[in-house]
Amino acid sequence: MIVVHSTTRRIRKAVTDLNPQAKQMADESMVRTLDAQARAIWPQESELIRRYELPDNIRILDVGCGPGEGSSRLAEMFPRADVLGVDVLDRSLDRARARFGHLAPRLRFENQSAFGLRAADRAFDLTVSRHVLHSIPHPDRVLAEQVRVTRRGGRLHLIPEDYGMLHFQRASLDPRDFWYEAPARFGEATETDLFIGRHVFAILMDLGLTDITIDYVVVDTIRVPRETFAAIIEAWRDGYVEPVAEFTRFTRKEAKAYFDQMIANIRDPRGYAAWMVPVVSARVP
Repeated sequence: MIVVHSTTRRIRKAVTDLNPQAKQMADESMVRTLDAQARAIWPQESELIRRYELPDNIRILDVGCGPGEGSSRLAEMFPRADVLGVDVLDRSLDRARARFGHLAPRLRFENQSAFGLRAADRAFDLTVSRHVLHSIPHPDRVLAEQVRVTRRGGRLHLIPEDYGMLHFQRASLDPRDFWYEAPARFGEATETDLFIGRHVFAILMDLGLTDITIDYVVVDTIRVPRETFAAIIEAWRDGYVEPVAEFTRFTRKEAKAYFDQMIANIRDPRGYAAWMVPVVSARVP
């Protein structure tokens, strides 16, 4: 049982918006995070998408596209597809348009909320949401919107992160202590679920979806270059040490020490570390 301390209760009452991690999402460290994560995850993830056996000329929606790392890869994977990436952060959208303008007009970016998409019902063949559901409250509402805009027989493709699926070797600190407590406290404070990866199956069932599959991309020190994996954790450290210190019992110094030890573990030629990334697919009946 996790007891919520008074600071968390106070912070939780103050959360009223639908993007409680807006500051972290807008930080430059998030650009580095999404870049490194895409480089680590996409080689395995793309093989899972190919299993859907989708035609090239489909309509794809990328919900919470950020600076366009996933949207651009989807546009390249499906050379005749119409891809729309949506996000609420103009800075991310501007970066996406500047970087991937060569893929326009097939690839477009618009400011839209995941809670109220402007698309008509059944407008897309494939609706994608990568690295989003853990960062927002009410993921069931966001998934219901994605179901609404996906045609019958179309698919949802999700990466719902779960911070209980990170594994590092113990040294002077035990990373299990950090990954057990910090995500739980942080989630309580921001009204988000940082263990959403294990809960999304039930949400999709409640929404009436079929053909639900859960696979895992293994980001580890064997399958992924160590420096790419280390870059992910470095970006997390740079973007989240402050809010972890604000919302949990860990001080800034303590949180940084945990992250630094994990980075050293990854870079150690004899070290092993792994992040199990859920990749979820479901069909709209």
